[in-house]
This record gives sequence, C-alpha cells and structure tokens, in this order.
Amino acid sequence: MNPPIILASTSPYRRTLLERLQIAFQVCAPQVDETRMPGEDPEALVHRLAEAKARAGAVLYPEGLIIGSDQVAVADGEILGKPLTVARCEEQLRKMAGTEVQFLTGLCLFDARQELAQVEVVPFRVYLRPLSDAQIKDYVRRESPLDCAGGFKAEGLGISLFSRLSGEDPNSLIGLPLIRLVAMLERAGVDVLAAEASKPSPR
Repeated sequence: MNPPIILASTSPYRRTLLERLQIAFQVCAPQVDETRMPGEDPEALVHRLAEAKARAGAVLYPEGLIIGSDQVAVADGEILGKPLTVARCEEQLRKMAGTEVQFLTGLCLFDARQELAQVEVVPFRVYLRPLSDAQIKDYVRRESPLDCAGGFKAEGLGISLFSRLSGEDPNSLIGLPLIRLVAMLERAGVDVLAAEASKPSPR
C-alpha cells in the first residue's frame, strides 16, 4: 500500500494541478512563517519554505508523503509576491511590462516515515509584452489576480500579457511543477501511472 499523499497547501491552483495526476490525496494547511530572512536570496527562500511547509504537514500526517511548494516572481532582482490589492497589482504589472520575469518554484516531497526530503527549485521565465496603463487596468479588473505571485493568472487571461515563455514545465508557473513531482513520487515508490495509484482525489 502506498502511503497517503498530502498536499500541504490550501491553494486552489495547486490542488487543481495535482488533480491532473489522478491520484488520491488529501489537503492540509501548513502553519509556516513565510517571512524572508535577512540576506536570503529568492532561490534559498523558496527552497526553505517549500521544505518547511512539507515538514509542517508531516506533523499532522506522520505516515504520509507530504508535498510542499512555494513560489516567488523576480524582476530586476526584486521579489514580487502576491499583490493583494488592485493598486499594488497594477504597479507590479507596470514595472514588468516589456521585461523578463523569472518565477522560482520551490518543491519538496517529504517522506515523513523516513524523514527524507527531496527538494528542488524549478525556474521558469516569462517575457511580458509592452502594456498600456489602460490594458493593465482592464486586465486587473477582469481577472482580479490579487492572490497570484507577480499579479497575473497564466492559466487564464494572463496569457495575453506575454510575448513568450521559457521553461521545462509550464505548470511550475501556476505553482506546482508536475514533471519534477512525478519524478519525486517515483523515487519515493509511487508510480502515478499504476492502476492502484490512479484513484480520484477525495473532495
């Protein structure tokens, strides 16, 4: 029997992505302080937080395989988090328009039975086309991407903001690198293509 698979995230975007693998999983809300440490670079930040979230989930599920993930957007060396307000979202998009933005997604699969963590940081680059203030305001009004790193939803109307994308897994842009996760699960003994693993996730 495979151990229970736990997604240590309440993000509806990550849940929807994980459902694509057609494996049974449960969801928990990890209690983690996401404050950036002094001098911590973006890659170290998402690496640390992804593992911290997975380990926090293991407290509740000591026999589980816990998935933790964290993401930041980086433009001109500045970390862009979730804008949370319309004004901040419009400001971020104005800064990013016509530039390259790097998304860094930390991914951890923590085997609580063995206290073994697999942790990777997956990069993905987005190139935004030049945008007018009117286009930015209209986009934010229509999609309200206030809870998304960078201030857009790549899986929705946000795709209209881009000139091109570059990276190994577009799912990482939405918050959960499925290609790397499948490889991690396989190393932990879970084959997502096996019939016994392919069960609908509980609602």
